[in-house]
Amino acid sequence: QVQLVESGGGLVQAGGSLRLSCVASGTFFSISAMGWYRQAPGNQRELVAVISSGGIANYADSLKGRFTISRDNAKNTVYLQMTSLKPEDTAVYYCNADATVYNGGYLVKKNYWGQGTQVTVSS
Repeated sequence: QVQLVESGGGLVQAGGSLRLSCVASGTFFSISAMGWYRQAPGNQRELVAVISSGGIANYADSLKGRFTISRDNAKNTVYLQMTSLKPEDTAVYYCNADATVYNGGYLVKKNYWGQGTQVTVSS
């Protein structure tokens, strides 16, 4: 019902920047919170940042000041601007969204994940 497609990942040198995008498409009534998570090899998936439909953002403490999340509600798109990247930022970055969808005539809230986009930061 909702597809999330990430883009913008790639290889960057330490100190560089990348901007990730995630577009939500499909059939839904509304999208509320959208966010970014990441998973490095051997590690659990962790929160990077989330943003409400009203634009209130929350970040992982360790990433405050380097990463900025934003969204364009008209385009159903969330962005993650990453600056001063470090090798330890290397991970697969996943988009996540809460959406209200129609299900059997009812509106229900569901959570969706994208397929992920690889970010590799070289030293």
